[in-house]
Amino acid sequence: MNTNFEGSVSTAIENLKTAQLTLVAEIKNYPTPIAGCDVQFNHLLEEKARVNAALNALSTSIFTPTPRQLTA
Repeated sequence: MNTNFEGSVSTAIENLKTAQLTLVAEIKNYPTPIAGCDVQFNHLLEEKARVNAALNALSTSIFTPTPRQLTA
């Protein structure tokens, strides 16, 4: 694999983990919301889900199809 690509992926993962920790801390320290009425709290939860999805996507193996030749 290209080392620039691997470095970029590693940097992205580190940045996403930092964002994840920041969001968890913000959610933990957020004042008690009124159910369904707190737009900012809901936004934090959505951002946390997006960061988690991005981390999962980066940790999933990439399938690269290879060309095959049919033999008679």
